[in-house]
Amino acid sequence: MELLKTHSFFDLSTLSFGDLLRKYQQVWKIVPDIREMCYELLEKAERLPHSFRDFQRPLQETVVIHNGEVHRSGFEILGGDASKGNFRVKIKGVETTDATVLFAGCVIWDGRVSLGKGVVIEPTALIKGPTVIGNYTEVRQGAYVRGKCIVGNHCVVGHTTEMKNSIMMDGAKAGHFAYIGDSILGQDVNLGAGVKLANLKMNRKAVKIKLLDEEIDTGLQKLGAIVGDGSELGCNSVTNPGVLMGPHSLVWPGVLVPGGYYPPNSVISSRG
Repeated sequence: MELLKTHSFFDLSTLSFGDLLRKYQQVWKIVPDIREMCYELLEKAERLPHSFRDFQRPLQETVVIHNGEVHRSGFEILGGDASKGNFRVKIKGVETTDATVLFAGCVIWDGRVSLGKGVVIEPTALIKGPTVIGNYTEVRQGAYVRGKCIVGNHCVVGHTTEMKNSIMMDGAKAGHFAYIGDSILGQDVNLGAGVKLANLKMNRKAVKIKLLDEEIDTGLQKLGAIVGDGSELGCNSVTNPGVLMGPHSLVWPGVLVPGGYYPPNSVISSRG
């Protein structure tokens, strides 16, 4: 079981919320506790200012939040790449990369949402709580963050990407129409366009993890993929429920990945 411990998949030493994960001896047991982790982080995080009250409807105008102050005018969007920390905004003549920008047309569903500095939420993205989003992260047009989500620093939740009850660690990116359900993406994981992390078996039975000659019953009806640090999944690949992928693994485009454990540095190149 040493292979399935949390430290075998992720380096938590520099992760801002790493302390919440270290206690888990079996990595999949993190997934049912993500909701509680969200609330624990929300207690410490700075939530959206009280003057921001555009919940449950699309923003009618672009809003900039900086140092706890909401700006509805008096700013200029200069642009850049939020995930690289260089999205520039000029507020009252002073340029900064620390401002959070909510573009007109996005929806913040409720007050159980925390956004870090330098975050950009593009038009038509919808975010439900509880959700915590770290610094310099980009949530692109049409993204659907369904709640019970933790997104780290320098991440990308991409165009029409759907995410629920999942964690993206620092530097993780799902840039284009992905599905992330009941899953954990380690640091600097990249999902190619159209990747789907399936989380529910068609027979609705509990997810079991294949490990060598063993089969471990997780007791979870919903469990997507746990993807170790630095791994990459090619375009249009699909993981079946209960995939545990070691760090620095690679999945070729278009591959169906069967449920089970894959050691570090795996190259999964054939269809399941």
